[in-house]
Amino acid sequence: MHEQGDPNPALSELCRRLETGLARARLNKTELARKTGLGRTTVSEAFQDSEPLPSLETLAALAKALKLPVHELLELRQTAMSAAGPHAVTSGEGPGRPISEWEPHALEVHPAGPSAQQAGSGSPEQRVLPGYVRREHDQVLSDVVRQAGEGLSRMKVLVGSSSTGKTRACWEAVQPLAGKGWRLWHPFDPTRAEAALEDLHRVRPRTVVWLNEAQHYFGDGPSGERIAAAIHSLLIQPERGPVLVLGTLWPEYAAEYTALPVPGLPDPHSRVRELLTDHTLTIPDAFDSSALATADVLAEAGDGLLAGALTRARADGRVTQDLAGAPELLRRYEHGTPASKAVLEAAMDARRLGVGLHIPQAFLTDAAIDYLTDNEYDQLAPDWAEQVFAQLAHLVHGKQAPLRRTTPRPRRHPAGSPPLATAIPSPGPVFRLADYLEQHGRKSRRRLCPPASFWHAAHTHLTDPHALNSLAQEAEDRHRLQWAHYLRHRAADHGHPGAWVRLTEIQERSGDRKGAETLAQQAAVHGYPGALYRLAQIREKAGDGQSAESFFQQAADRGDPHALYRLADMQGRSGARQGVEPLFQRAADCGHPGALYRLTEIREKAGDRQGAETLAQQAADRGDLRVLARLADMRVRSGNREGAETLYQQAADRGHPGALYHLAQIREKAGDREGVETLYQQAADRGHPGSLSHLAEIREKAGDRQSAETLAQQAADRGDLRALARLADMRVRSGDREGAETLYQQAAEKGDYDGALIQLIWWHEEAGDRKGAEALAWQAANKYPSALYRLAEIRAKAGDLESAETLYRHAADLGDRGALARLTEIRERAGDREGAESLYRQAADQGDRGALYLLAREEALDWGGVENLVRLAKNHGDLDTHSLLIRMRERLEKRWPYGLDPDGTPTPPWQ
Repeated sequence: MHEQGDPNPALSELCRRLETGLARARLNKTELARKTGLGRTTVSEAFQDSEPLPSLETLAALAKALKLPVHELLELRQTAMSAAGPHAVTSGEGPGRPISEWEPHALEVHPAGPSAQQAGSGSPEQRVLPGYVRREHDQVLSDVVRQAGEGLSRMKVLVGSSSTGKTRACWEAVQPLAGKGWRLWHPFDPTRAEAALEDLHRVRPRTVVWLNEAQHYFGDGPSGERIAAAIHSLLIQPERGPVLVLGTLWPEYAAEYTALPVPGLPDPHSRVRELLTDHTLTIPDAFDSSALATADVLAEAGDGLLAGALTRARADGRVTQDLAGAPELLRRYEHGTPASKAVLEAAMDARRLGVGLHIPQAFLTDAAIDYLTDNEYDQLAPDWAEQVFAQLAHLVHGKQAPLRRTTPRPRRHPAGSPPLATAIPSPGPVFRLADYLEQHGRKSRRRLCPPASFWHAAHTHLTDPHALNSLAQEAEDRHRLQWAHYLRHRAADHGHPGAWVRLTEIQERSGDRKGAETLAQQAAVHGYPGALYRLAQIREKAGDGQSAESFFQQAADRGDPHALYRLADMQGRSGARQGVEPLFQRAADCGHPGALYRLTEIREKAGDRQGAETLAQQAADRGDLRVLARLADMRVRSGNREGAETLYQQAADRGHPGALYHLAQIREKAGDREGVETLYQQAADRGHPGSLSHLAEIREKAGDRQSAETLAQQAADRGDLRALARLADMRVRSGDREGAETLYQQAAEKGDYDGALIQLIWWHEEAGDRKGAEALAWQAANKYPSALYRLAEIRAKAGDLESAETLYRHAADLGDRGALARLTEIRERAGDREGAESLYRQAADQGDRGALYLLAREEALDWGGVENLVRLAKNHGDLDTHSLLIRMRERLEKRWPYGLDPDGTPTPPWQ
């Protein structure tokens, strides 16, 4: 009997049955959450006799775990829903929808072959997927998905070239989760980055976050850093899990986001780099023999799509690219009319230099002119542009067009926000270049500087501030200073804050402090929030500390967390302790990532350990566990091992895997081997990079080689590619070169080209096996061009300059920029100034600043180039390497003071 006045008897009865089942199963709710793979919050909400109501997936999982009749519980839920009314709140829904309701092509799985429709059925056409061929990376991905299904939040980003099967691999991997009621969310509308920022906080447990083409999320300026931070918080908060974050990236984007920052320069991808560390998985470009054999079996069983692709792509193994239509796209480009090639090459150059996906037709039409010879231009018909765009819109096999017209989604604004004061002018028709042609252009045209019509069309027709600023930087990298100047001003006029900053820097570097201040003030008038901060920096560099502090204060009053931090830092250095902590606290409240740590450091150094711990806990509550770990590091350095262990344990309990690693290191120094191994294993289970590898080294030192190799293999399978090589290094030191070589080979096969393969190359060369050394270098060259560069270095040091030069040329052709610089040095040393000058201009055309700086040197005293000069400076105590690069840039400007024209000739004086 239900009490009179119960507003929802069905919901009360549902909760009663769940409580009975829980008691009968002798579980608590935490144990039930672990058993079902649900979040603890989701389980707790399901036992409440008030909204939100449990979702269908949640109820099904609970019924199974508690051995309750699911149909009866679902009937009670339906009755409770009816009683609650049409606006009932349901737990666990969040963004996305059940995986089973998704169609793979809606998630951007490349279509392959024609659409299928039953004759006379009248049903919509169905796109057919070819049979799926599992490869090595699929096993790694399956393990990640399995762990997510077992209740652990996980992330993996697949890195590979265009049309290599990344998205399809993700789709196949998540299918086991569909049967467990998981949802999938693809942030997309109005833009990918905006959608992700808006709803990441709403993601509920048992959700796959689908970040296909993740550069649209992580590469979106400051938004990319905020997205990375939000995903990090999602992954480390146990109550929000389990969740699975899957993404895809091209190699060049992965390299850009994970590259270490240059000292003295901004670090635009710090949070993204931290997030991607040990969360990437490389996809091979081609099927190996095993994959081809599997594809043969599927083809023989009747898979027509695979059978057709194998007849065309068996030789090079590029089956997925063929299925996606890449060969026909390439043929259409290579055998097109001069006008169509010119338009496509203009589009390729636009994409590789930073123009967005949607390229205006007016820009492409005007940009294409200088890609044509005089004779080709004279033969153009009056309506040549209309003909070309129509031709390039025709679909090839795989439902792709070389250049297709597209309609960007309109920008939407949150409900209640005011409309824009002025409408953004439409750029007219816009087109999108096929992915495969875009990537082909990035490789085939990387050493070319676009002609004058390209830069003129960009200045005339482009309005997107990010595209304009990117082109300005690319022009500057190529020493096309005039176009860099014009495009950067246009970017600033259209509201790009970075353009204002760079213009100010250039003005300041030229010695025009007044002009720099004027530009910074103009930026402030245009509403750029960092302008006052920049103005303060200019005054500070000029030695006007009082004025600088005033501008920092103005910026701080507008909520700039960096200005608040600088004010606190300035006051702290001046000895004014009284107002420092409130300023750091305000900076932390406004979101400055380092402010809480500085406060923690101040309290710890002052002996206020309780205050320091309180602040570290505040940071942890905000999702930043690094402050706890850093405070523990401080305790280690001060000799307070017991206090450090307590803090590391707290950080570990909150989900920081690195804390367990550091805790293990403390125990290891104390000689607690058994406890150490347990902690390293726990850290590895939580995804800490290097824990398994370190455990392998412990076993190796203890003489347990078999166990050491097993652990190193596990570490490599989880993405720690250096694990096997480190174990091999230990074998080398112990004198077991044969065992080391076997491990190096295994490491190289798993992708550790940077360490293992180079060591093998060196050994073969040292033993006189030049053929073997070159075979290994070429084995790595497609993914790691510097393998050829390293072999060339070995040959050059041995005095074989002819062989070295050949290898440097191959490395340069594959994209190794350092190789071009080294080739230039060899030409100069041989007295071939004309050949060296030609190579320098090639360096300028492809934006290789390092080789250009070599040209700028007044005397070629150091043939190692800029990197060696920087290293030399460090060895002599000159740590300000950025100033060294600036000095070399100044020498370059003396040689070509007004820059180069697009055709490579020196630019005459201009204002």
